[in-house]
Amino acid sequence: MIRFLNFLSVFLIPLVIFYIVGYGIINRKPVFEDFVEGGRKGFLIILDIAPTIVGLLVAVGVLRTSGALDLLSSWLEPLAELFHIPVEILPVGIVKMFSASGANGLLFDIFKEFGTDSYIGMTASILLSCTETLFYTVSVYFMSVGIGRSRWTVPAGIVIAISSVVVSVWIAGLAIQSLSGFK
Repeated sequence: MIRFLNFLSVFLIPLVIFYIVGYGIINRKPVFEDFVEGGRKGFLIILDIAPTIVGLLVAVGVLRTSGALDLLSSWLEPLAELFHIPVEILPVGIVKMFSASGANGLLFDIFKEFGTDSYIGMTASILLSCTETLFYTVSVYFMSVGIGRSRWTVPAGIVIAISSVVVSVWIAGLAIQSLSGFK
């Protein structure tokens, strides 16, 4: 099965490229000019959103190094304990709303301390795979299309992020239970 998927992936990429070029030639489209124009527009979008990305990365760095993230986690600890959420994953859930790479850094710290197969490691891994970089996504996409007010997007995203933490804990608990039956 793996060999078939590997063959398919190696075969499909050139096929798609040839299809696009062939379609453009048959329909008498300037394929190369369209490609260059698309690249130019993409570059201009990158220039437009670069300050937002830099600002978010700086904000995550400040949160991590200032101790504000640890302080926020300690404030949320009683609520987390009420729902049986490991306190160690709270910083991951908070940072993930701003930056995936920052959250990955926290995940690797969890892996070093608790291990990849631990309950906390599994919970943090599941959490990262089922959440979105809410503020990054809202700021970049809304800014790129010129939307000034996000209305209910951010509150709904925060509710979803909180739900993702709870569901991650539940799924990791089920995974640990099923894995303990195999040992």
